[in-house]
Amino acid sequence: MELHHLSLTMATSCFPYNASNLHYHRTNPISWSNIPTAHGMTMSNPKMKSHRSLFLVKARNRGADADADAETPAAAAVIEGPKLGRFQVSQGYPAPLGATPRDGGVNFAVYSANATSATLCLITLSDLDQQSSRVSEEIALDPIANQTGSVWHVFLKGDFKDVLYAYKFDGDFSPEQGHYFDSSRLLLDPYAKAVIRRGEFGALGPDGNRWPQMACMIPSFDDKFDWEGDLPLKYPQKDLIIYEMHVRGFTRHESSGTQFPGTYLGTVEKLDHLKELGVNCIELMPCHEFNELEYYSYNSVLGDYKVNFWGYSTVNYFSPMIRYSSVGTRNCGRDAVNELKLFIKEAHKRGIEVIMDVVFNHTAEGNENGPILSFRGADNSVYYMLAPKGEFYNYSGCGNTFNCNHPVVRQFIVDCLRYWVTEMHVDGFRFDLASIMTRGSSLWDAANVYGSPIEGDLLTTGTPLSSPPLIDLISNDPIVRGVKLIAEAWDTGGLYQVGTFPHWGIWSEWNGKYRDTVRQFIKGTDGFSGAFAECLCGSPNLYQDGGRKPWNSINFVCAHDGFTLEDLVTYNNKHNLANGEDNNDGESHNNSWNCGQEGEFVSISVKKLRKRQMRNFFLCLMVSQGVPMIYMGDEYGHTKGGNNNTYCHDNYINYFRWDKKEESSSDFFRFCCLVTKFRQECESLGLEDFPTAERLQWHGHAPGLPDWSETSRFVAFSLKDSVKGEIYVAFNASHLPVTISLPERPGHIWEPLIDTGKHAPYDVLSVDLPGRDIALRQYAHFFEANMYPMLSYSSIVLLLTPDVDA
Repeated sequence: MELHHLSLTMATSCFPYNASNLHYHRTNPISWSNIPTAHGMTMSNPKMKSHRSLFLVKARNRGADADADAETPAAAAVIEGPKLGRFQVSQGYPAPLGATPRDGGVNFAVYSANATSATLCLITLSDLDQQSSRVSEEIALDPIANQTGSVWHVFLKGDFKDVLYAYKFDGDFSPEQGHYFDSSRLLLDPYAKAVIRRGEFGALGPDGNRWPQMACMIPSFDDKFDWEGDLPLKYPQKDLIIYEMHVRGFTRHESSGTQFPGTYLGTVEKLDHLKELGVNCIELMPCHEFNELEYYSYNSVLGDYKVNFWGYSTVNYFSPMIRYSSVGTRNCGRDAVNELKLFIKEAHKRGIEVIMDVVFNHTAEGNENGPILSFRGADNSVYYMLAPKGEFYNYSGCGNTFNCNHPVVRQFIVDCLRYWVTEMHVDGFRFDLASIMTRGSSLWDAANVYGSPIEGDLLTTGTPLSSPPLIDLISNDPIVRGVKLIAEAWDTGGLYQVGTFPHWGIWSEWNGKYRDTVRQFIKGTDGFSGAFAECLCGSPNLYQDGGRKPWNSINFVCAHDGFTLEDLVTYNNKHNLANGEDNNDGESHNNSWNCGQEGEFVSISVKKLRKRQMRNFFLCLMVSQGVPMIYMGDEYGHTKGGNNNTYCHDNYINYFRWDKKEESSSDFFRFCCLVTKFRQECESLGLEDFPTAERLQWHGHAPGLPDWSETSRFVAFSLKDSVKGEIYVAFNASHLPVTISLPERPGHIWEPLIDTGKHAPYDVLSVDLPGRDIALRQYAHFFEANMYPMLSYSSIVLLLTPDVDA
């Protein structure tokens, strides 16, 4: 999520909930006569016997007849546990958190430090399907028998078929103190493994309700998935070529021809496309459960409805997005979970890793006007970063900020990451607005995040920490530290950490400076030749002093947020009117260039220049040290019509156009495939460390004479390669053509492989290209003179081959 991810309008008005509708709910005194006998404890468990004895004494002493007959029949406390409806209830265990099958039943454990009471609510699937919020059974948890520390727990045996669960918490409703307890509200378990409500993407609830009641899937011992021996691919990060993908957008367009468009299963049908492109790692845009109807509204510009398409507004972090599955809520969500597992397994079969884009910087509950769904109702003051009077800090730009460095919250995040690695087999994570995870937590008790007494000013919430506890915990976790960890190293509160993100030697970063520098140089802006050369080397100016390597830089020119590659060379200005916000949303500084004319309908010469520029950008990605990332659709030239903030469009604007990819005019796809293949074949284009003078030599128009002046628009280098021998790469970002002199290599001659100034298919002279020999002979006289002509705004790759005539 880029700094302009959500407009101010979205951040403040996307939630229909009105705080004035809330009511203060005072806790009723406990009526001990209504407590179920023995809470399911039996004489077979001696630990429970002693606990029960203490419990009975406390209960007696609270009654009006505390001094009456103290002889309470033991038999009343030692028969079998009571059954509420079809369930047998007993004390339960405080760990692990969540709903966990064990001992022939299910243990439920949930954290809330400030609630005065907790209730486990059981809901039938039929009630939920009938758009009802009815609760089948409520199991009140005893604060003595069913609470250990700040964890409420209970163990149930019975028939859980088609049964879901949720919680109710009671306590103070005092926003000024950070508490939003309301016993009338059903809340999701933060540790729920699937969240159920609507099975169809974009379908409203009853009476147009955008937030119909949700409930949690109860796991079972019968929940099985055949991984067929799937194991992590564990590619060295230096070898990755990442593809940023939106699951629904990838196959939702009718031209995909998939049986289940817009789903995990539909994406499986198209994985071979990525294999052809040369991608070996998918970075999935958010696939945690979110509510796409969050700011559902009619869009008069397009005549459709705005939705939360991107998904950067998490409802539950353990649950996959159910409405991305072809099966919806079938089998209480278990089948949807397995469908995502199938997608990951099939990707691995094709040699493709899967990275999750995770949004631990904020949740869908928004600011004080937002809905109470889960975290806020369970313990708002713990899960969110709050000011002393209960106001929400908004470093995310989306209404709230997750309290990442609170001890409970950081453990929650690590538990979640572990689950996705061990249970879902993901290969890593990209952390949206990761700089928020380096900020100090709210100080709602007498110790700061390190456990020391508070001294001086209490207003330290949000202060950037040099050694953030959460990043420390993730980086040293025995499971999570073994996967890919990528930070979007900035947030909307002005904290920009590209090159300085706390990394423990293993974190990588979305290199936003690479994007900005490459855009400036390729479009011909003066003063960027030296910075461009740094980008080609993996940005040592950012990462070398901190002990990191080129692969710690995730290089990208385009991503979901901002212009597509096609639009980057087509528009000088954003064209976001389709968003319905009068073009006020989105980033205004895009470092783009329309090549002389704005928009789609332009002269042939401008169209040709745009194609060259697209090839220049893509080639730059593939010959740079570091890890290249491609945005979905850029490989064929997808356009969003100049819209650089398409968060709200569930339509053709965001859909991958398979028909466009197949058109003969999509020669750009061939170019991309061949260039990625070239990168993979070269040993020198994915180095473990930054290149040195022993391997790399810089050139200008003449060999060995680079020009780093302010007016230079030419950068070239030669690179020794153990596979190719030596390669020569040059970028001419000038509006003038140039003839360059090449490095002399006695007994060898340079041979062209890539020239973005040439028309397809001669932009890449692959070995199987018809007429390749003729094309080579046309330039033989230049190479015999150790020279090569370059068009304006073009780039080349030459290979050193033996001179058979020498």
